[in-house]
Amino acid sequence: MNFDQYKYIVVGAGFSGAVIAERIATVLGEKVLVIDKRNHIGGNSYSYKDAATNIEIHKYGSHIFHTSDEEVWNYVNKFTVFNQYRHTVFAETNKQVYSLPINLGTINSFFRKNFKPNEAKEFINHEINKENLNNPENLEDKAISLVGRSLYNAFIRGYTKKQWGVDPKVLPSNIITRLPVRFNYNNRYFKDKFEGIPRDGYGKMFEKILNHENIDIRLETDFFEVKHQILDDTKIIYTGPIDRFFNFKYGSLGWRTIDLKMERISGGDYQGAAVVNFTDEQEKYTRIHEFKHYHPEREQSSKETLIFKEYSRQAKESDDPYYPINTEEDKVKYKQYQEESKRIPNVVFTGRLGSYKYLDMHQVIKMALNVFEREIRVDK
Repeated sequence: MNFDQYKYIVVGAGFSGAVIAERIATVLGEKVLVIDKRNHIGGNSYSYKDAATNIEIHKYGSHIFHTSDEEVWNYVNKFTVFNQYRHTVFAETNKQVYSLPINLGTINSFFRKNFKPNEAKEFINHEINKENLNNPENLEDKAISLVGRSLYNAFIRGYTKKQWGVDPKVLPSNIITRLPVRFNYNNRYFKDKFEGIPRDGYGKMFEKILNHENIDIRLETDFFEVKHQILDDTKIIYTGPIDRFFNFKYGSLGWRTIDLKMERISGGDYQGAAVVNFTDEQEKYTRIHEFKHYHPEREQSSKETLIFKEYSRQAKESDDPYYPINTEEDKVKYKQYQEESKRIPNVVFTGRLGSYKYLDMHQVIKMALNVFEREIRVDK
């Protein structure tokens, strides 16, 4: 492969890499090469249509697009039309099903009450005050400070231990702020202004983002096997794990990954919702995804449905990582990798994996747009 013709090479074809490549091609008018070791574009957001059922499969687990950022929303709408899907989640605990996020319906069902909003708030505040947690510094204390110990034990503790593989007490408190608590019957998972699923799927959306005459794509290409062929003055936008880039010089960062096991099931509907969380520790999987619920506007099989059971585990060096664990030890290591990265100005580290941050899709896109403006366009 001849790399000499490219001033820019993007490593990774997920949202971060795809957006930056599109901006380089469109705004700068420069040739850019996108490489990815997988056999498809789209990263963990990739989806494809199952031919037998017309169900759009999210290959790496559910991805629901949501944002209140108009710049991000306007950008993604250049490449797709979104449907009107609004995400709701349910949780099974102790063989009972409840609505998430924790809301007035959840509280009344769990405690077998008929609270009005102010009564529920007073009740939960009483549960919280019993714990005397004035300055929560970890996930467990933060969660209890939001909902009390009973709801924490039922809906958060077991699920969190399965998802992260560590005691919630060692996780940072900011993770749990992603889960709102409401004292009304609003069961929408997200509160953002814009929400939906690409009508033709994420796979088609990525095809349109990268469909530019200045963009070349090479799949099934491992950056670490070809980087010795890349010229020293090439601008590299690296969206992979930052510890892998430096050959784990300061040790492996803590990452979580997931295994997804697909099942084809007779019947038109398995669980009645796109996502059900399983919060009991003895249930080994964390969630079941049933993707047909994401596209009510589509004609899909009424005789068969597809589900994915999700299992979370510690990522090995050979795995594709999903989530940074970000313990105090990880923060020390990441700081060392950050300092190391400053010594190679021709490489830009970005995205969830390159910046070691827990980010949603819209946040990754915002980061990519900013990185392009501040670290790439400024050099032009």
